Amino acid sequence: MEKVVKTEQEWRELLSEEEFYICRQKGTERAFTGEYYNEKAQGSYLCRCCGQPLFDSQTKYDSGSGWPSFYKPVAEEVVGVNRDTSHGMVREEVVCAKCEAHLGHVFPDGPEPTGLRYCINSLSLKLDESTD
Repeated sequence: MEKVVKTEQEWRELLSEEEFYICRQKGTERAFTGEYYNEKAQGSYLCRCCGQPLFDSQTKYDSGSGWPSFYKPVAEEVVGVNRDTSHGMVREEVVCAKCEAHLGHVFPDGPEPTGLRYCINSLSLKLDESTD
C-alpha cells in the first residue's frame, strides 16, 4: 500500500478545523453528536483524509456508545493499531494504514464473530453509498 504523506499545512488546507483536530491531532468528538453514529445507509466507510475504504456498513452495529461502531475493518491491512496511554488510560488507537489519520479506538467488548468494537469518530469517516 502506497502511503499518503502530507505536511501539517497541506492537511489543514484539505480538512475542516474539526476534521483536522480529530484526524491529525488525535481528538475525539462528543458521543451522540457525530454524523454517522446512528446512520443506517448501506455502503463503505472511507477515510476522510485519503479515501481508503475502511469499514463496510454490514459490519456496523449499535454499540450504545454514541460513536459509529464496527466489528471488523474491510481488511486487516487497512488499519493500524497503536498503544494509547493518553488521558490516564491504556487503549488501542485505530489509525488509517494509508495516511495515519486517527480514527478512534478498538475495544475487546464487541459482538461475534470478532468480539471487537471499533469505536470510530464520524469526522474521520466519509460514507460512500455507491459501493453497496
